Parts: sequence; structure tokens; C-alpha cells
Amino acid sequence: MAANTLNDTKFSADDLWVFGYGSLMWRPGFEFTERLPARLIGEHRALCVYSFVHRGTPEKPGLVLGLDRGGACRGIAFRVAEKNRDATVAYLREREQVTSVYREVKRSVWLENEARERVSALVYVVDRGHVQYAGRLSLAEQLRHVLQGHGQSGVNRDYVLATVKAIEAEGFRDSQLHRLAAMLHDQHAVLLPRRTGTGDLGAY
Repeated sequence: MAANTLNDTKFSADDLWVFGYGSLMWRPGFEFTERLPARLIGEHRALCVYSFVHRGTPEKPGLVLGLDRGGACRGIAFRVAEKNRDATVAYLREREQVTSVYREVKRSVWLENEARERVSALVYVVDRGHVQYAGRLSLAEQLRHVLQGHGQSGVNRDYVLATVKAIEAEGFRDSQLHRLAAMLHDQHAVLLPRRTGTGDLGAY
């Protein structure tokens, strides 16, 4: 499937803004000149993408974040210098469009700075018609996929917990992700070895 990308004419000869709401918050992977908390209206962050490459496989899919219809999303807006714009877009396409599950779009985001400025930012939103679109899964289903997920970029559990940590660092919460993170911590505690009274390791 061909990647759904913007025409080059959609990029002005100016600095580029990129909106991050998942792993871009804690591992952007590109140079930026400014990093500001921001809010996008009209779409929300959700674990709605089956991961076949980065955090899972087609046989054992993991789950990663996408922007889905409705609501709002708090995240990070990165300002990229004009001289680095083309290289940054190429990098993001290679990273985000490996299976073409995202649509590359421009969206208005509101910077949470003193001016409350609105900027047009590059954003990757989920393609609802793609085979990897998971839709609205229950927490139990999310937990099952995250626990089994392991791909080229590592363990799915680490991805979720790193995103929750990044969200907390910005001073807000994502109720769904935080509930899932609590369940992941509980699962991890169950799997940890317990010590017996004699100091030996107990059953796993």
C-alpha cells in the first residue's frame, strides 16, 4: 500500500512544526529549535494501531498509538529549522510510514505558551481503512496485545510505559494509558521472583 503523504507544495518555505503525541514525545529523533507543550483539537490519542514492525509482528501484533477521530490531544510541538525541514520529513516518513497505517496531514495545534499561538503542524493520524487499524479495544484486549508485543524497536510494554512517563513529565494524565500502565505494573509484579524464608528464589 502506498504511503499517504502530503504534496511538497503543502510545506511552506519556512520552519516546520511537528506534533508528537506518542514516542515522538520522548524520542523525537530529529533536530529541533523549540519544544513546547501543545494541544490538538478534533482527534484524540488512542492505542488503536496494531504494530506489525516496531512493537510486534503480524503473527503477534503489539499496539501503538494513533490519533483517532474526536476529542482533543495534548502533546509536544517541535519547531524544526527550515534548513532541516526536508531531512526531518524524510526521517519521519521512514519511521512512521513503514506500513502506511498513518496519514500524513497538517493540523492546527495550539501552543501552550504565553501567546497561546496557533500553528500548522505536521501530524500522523491513523488511517481507519488500514488493516492495522484496531479501533476501540477494551483494556483487557489492549493488555493482551501489549504483553505479547515485541518488534524491531523493542518491547511493547516499554513503549507504553515510556509514553506515560513522558505525559507525566508534562504535568498531565491520559486516563486510558494510565490505567493500562497500572495493569502492566501489576503483571510485572506477579512475574517477579518471590523470596522464601530461607532466602532462595521462589516460584516464577
